[in-house]
Amino acid sequence: MNKRFSDLILAAIKQRISDLHITGGFPLIFRSDGIIHFDKNVKWTHTEIDAMVKEMLSERQLLTLRKKWSVDFAMSFNHVRVRINTFYTTRGLSLAIRLLPETIPDITSLNLHPSLNQIRDLRSGLVLVCGSTGSGKSTTVAAIIEEINRAKPVHIITIEDPIEYRFKPKKAFIEQREVGVHVPSFNQGLLDVLRESPDVIFVGELREPDTIRLTLNAAESGHLVFATLHATDAEDAIYRINNCVSGESQEVIRYQFASTLSWLLVQQLTYIEKAGFRVPILSITRGSASVRSSIRDNKLTQLENIMLGGKQEGMFTMELYQKEFINNRASFNHPHRSFGMGADSSRETDRISSLIDPNAVQDVVYMASVDDAYKDQNVTLKGDDGQPYVVLEDHDMELKDIIAQYDQQENGKPADKGKKDK
Repeated sequence: MNKRFSDLILAAIKQRISDLHITGGFPLIFRSDGIIHFDKNVKWTHTEIDAMVKEMLSERQLLTLRKKWSVDFAMSFNHVRVRINTFYTTRGLSLAIRLLPETIPDITSLNLHPSLNQIRDLRSGLVLVCGSTGSGKSTTVAAIIEEINRAKPVHIITIEDPIEYRFKPKKAFIEQREVGVHVPSFNQGLLDVLRESPDVIFVGELREPDTIRLTLNAAESGHLVFATLHATDAEDAIYRINNCVSGESQEVIRYQFASTLSWLLVQQLTYIEKAGFRVPILSITRGSASVRSSIRDNKLTQLENIMLGGKQEGMFTMELYQKEFINNRASFNHPHRSFGMGADSSRETDRISSLIDPNAVQDVVYMASVDDAYKDQNVTLKGDDGQPYVVLEDHDMELKDIIAQYDQQENGKPADKGKKDK
């Protein structure tokens, strides 16, 4: 680990900094309580950044950076975990760094409503945690999963991109898979996970329609499923799920979502003057009969009135949450108390199987069946063993060239010379 970088991270923890931005020939940028600041005394040259990034990345991650010009990864040191996005800009490579405590904070230390402790007692259903980037979604999910870890002997599997919090198994048995490292995609991970006897599943982020569909399938099959989604309020979140597909499939998604939704949390970080730092402000929607009906019927304009009338069922709009919970609190826990408490942190070493190529480029993704493949975006073929596979569009070759080569292999016909020369 680059010593200058590790010293910077340790200094950032002491200064209660949440984010760092490093770019060549420019002052260090940091974020504290949501506010951007400049430190003109700290600069990296372009050459220093290139060397530092090369030292940090594995061969596979370096290949991803060269191919896609950006890469996400996470790493741990000195009881601190950092999530890093390295990307290409007009100044060369830049790094966006989020500091994460390696010891997972609990619901109380995050100043969250105590009703969230009830989630650990669920046996099935969907818990959807929403908010903008940097609102603390992953931290909230990690705190709830850690409550389950402390309380219940269950099997928990996470599918993340990248892994942010490392869990140390307590009563629960926890296995974590990172997209691009342990599994080629969220979709493949969700197809795999149902064969791995889980009780609890965490899907790092719902982005694509197929990921949403497979997540709802997992919840519908009797598992407790956690997922995060970028959404600004409960209505926006439900709209995004309900309209992730079109046509007849849309009604199926709505019914699945309505039948599986247990909790829908939307959070934002807001500076509270009497606390002196930002705390989460939540809206809490529970899967009541009225909420489920509004989802099935796609009558989302009714949702706010349902939430206002559902106080006895534990529902809050953000305004009500701040008025009745935040404003009535006498004291708050500073989130940075979770840093530096490394006694409980996971020291388990990442292992690489001798049967796995850690630097393999995942151009071919095996699916559970042909029907599970992206029918519109990929070409589904069969290997020599009859196993269906999918050739992804981001392959280095053009799709028409792959098809031409396949036709040549199957029919003994020469590929078009013009295509062959490309």
